Amino acid sequence: MDLEFDHQWRSLLKAVEQNYGEELDLNAILFLIGVQELGDNSGPFKKREKLELMHIAVCTLLEPYGYYSSIGRDKDGWPHFEKNADLPALVAKEQERLIKEAILIYFENADPI
Repeated sequence: MDLEFDHQWRSLLKAVEQNYGEELDLNAILFLIGVQELGDNSGPFKKREKLELMHIAVCTLLEPYGYYSSIGRDKDGWPHFEKNADLPALVAKEQERLIKEAILIYFENADPI
């Protein structure tokens, strides 16, 4: 167990909770990142759009690792990505850790949500 990583993750969760007044899970944080990357929080979003926002978040988070590249925005302003490489075979815990690490990096370099 990586205590420093766990501390950083808990600190981020606490900061996000303070901003939103409630505890958010990983999926909610992905949704918020997607909304931030879209740049349009006018919602409400339909279920399909919510899933697309989470996909935008994952692509954005994995872009620095070289798995995705931004290819621009469509006529409605939604960002699109191209897959550069397959993710390695990871068990669920490893996938979660990778996403959490990427989220921590994202928040170090992005405006707070």
